[in-house]
Amino acid sequence: MTSLLQSRRALYVGGLSLEVGETTLRAAMIPFGPIKSIDIPPDYSNKNSHKGFGFVEFEDADDAAEAIFNMDGAELMGKVLNVSLAQPNQIDSDRNKAVWSTDEWFQKQAGIETEEDIKQKEIEQQEINQLKEQVTMT
Repeated sequence: MTSLLQSRRALYVGGLSLEVGETTLRAAMIPFGPIKSIDIPPDYSNKNSHKGFGFVEFEDADDAAEAIFNMDGAELMGKVLNVSLAQPNQIDSDRNKAVWSTDEWFQKQAGIETEEDIKQKEIEQQEINQLKEQVTMT
């Protein structure tokens, strides 16, 4: 999927009315160029529905750009569409970890300085000393 996203052919289409299906979305997007695929993720909590967004992959990036230009903010079946380039799944593995799962957190809480902290303080102190010398020379 990464190479597809980098090719700028995959679009996110948000704000879809629940009445919109693949056929309707294809009919709305086909004027801009050949479509390779359409995906409208289902809403698993409601079996006869979708989540209100979908993805359209054009065969050419220029066609995708034209679709964004013309369809972003357009109305389809009573709802305003949000059309943009699809983004990669942005799951940050570190964001899902507990803060105390690393030694750095425990060291910081205990007031223990890491080697990085000590080096950073030394650099800052050297910079302060250099500035003091410059001020006393003038």
